[in-house]
Amino acid sequence: MPELQTDVAIVGAGPAGLMLAHLLHNAGIDSVVVDNRSHDDIAHTHRAGILEAASVRMLAADGIDSRVLSEGHRHDGIDIRIDGISHPLDFPTLVGESVWLYPQNEIFVDLAAARARTSRPTFFSVADTRLGDIDTAHPWVRATTAGGEDLHVGARYVVGADGSRGPCRGMIPAETRQKFFHEYPFAWFGILCEAPPSHEVLIYSRSERGFALISQRSDTVQRMYFQTPPDTDVADWSDDRIWAELQARVAGPDGFELRTGPIIDKTVLPFRSAVHEPMQHGSLFLAGDSAHTVPPTGAKGLNLAFADVSVLAPALIAAFRDSDAEALAGYSRTAAARVWKAQNFSYQMTRMLHSDPGQDAFEARRSLGELTSMLESVHGRRYLAECYTGWPETSPSTTDRPAPEQTAGRSPERKA
Repeated sequence: MPELQTDVAIVGAGPAGLMLAHLLHNAGIDSVVVDNRSHDDIAHTHRAGILEAASVRMLAADGIDSRVLSEGHRHDGIDIRIDGISHPLDFPTLVGESVWLYPQNEIFVDLAAARARTSRPTFFSVADTRLGDIDTAHPWVRATTAGGEDLHVGARYVVGADGSRGPCRGMIPAETRQKFFHEYPFAWFGILCEAPPSHEVLIYSRSERGFALISQRSDTVQRMYFQTPPDTDVADWSDDRIWAELQARVAGPDGFELRTGPIIDKTVLPFRSAVHEPMQHGSLFLAGDSAHTVPPTGAKGLNLAFADVSVLAPALIAAFRDSDAEALAGYSRTAAARVWKAQNFSYQMTRMLHSDPGQDAFEARRSLGELTSMLESVHGRRYLAECYTGWPETSPSTTDRPAPEQTAGRSPERKA
């Protein structure tokens, strides 16, 4: 039976878990990582692809050798389209930042390669993961390896970066755990297609037919979505019908037309928001989807996970280097403050852009008024840009964000 002793046991080898492992390794802190998925499963799962500038800076740090700057695409804005009329947001002008298009599976490939170069243990395809003694200074994680052996990992701390279906969150006692949940009355019908990009930036479109998002993945594969009832059956939608619906939701007087191609994947995504607090108990800490999920409208999921790690890693380093256990005490409070800002923005964007079947005519017009009020005000546009590109990494109570002219060029530059 493999018996390992480490500083931090990390459950979850997705981007959040591996980023944490990398930051700890750079500080001389050991970790063991386990995941029930295989390396190939994670590497071929297509998920979120928009990164805030702070997330890009984390990936561009020494030792990762990420391709985000060489193969990712810098986006200097988004286009909010209302009934066929475009309202572009210029992020560098508004807030001095940009976002990057770089698929999450490619982020995983970069981080997994960086982890492999450290030669520290990472166990993929484990089964029956469980943990215990989290109320003590000697917690443990156990699992069955891909080869059928029993694995026992003893640690000083355990981090649950194992997603919304993992075992870690359930270890926080029910009497101290709060769950905040909201389910939206619609879903997204998502497609992957083989086609060139239809536009240089993402298009968020509100129309009488409902919402549509014209997103991207690469120069040859694109991701697009349209609002649909949660019980939609993908079998009812032919490729021709999908393209006709998407085109109808972005059509306008400017004659904009989507660039189409073979559809290689179809899926219906439910829309839910959830936050679990606290994000820590005893020697256990949660990060990413294990603690919170957001609808994809605001592109916050992966960025929130990295934001969690950017708070947790320094706290763990301080605990080990300086014997400062108090550094960890405020993790949940600090991380959750950003989580709720992201929940608000995601909820706000979702409600302003989607048609709610339960809305009366007043609420439908009111939400449109909210959206147009923001787009017609430079302050409203700056608010949307700041929320989308990510809030300052320092507390706004102590440091105000510099004016756009002072922050121009702060974003990482894409390599030639």
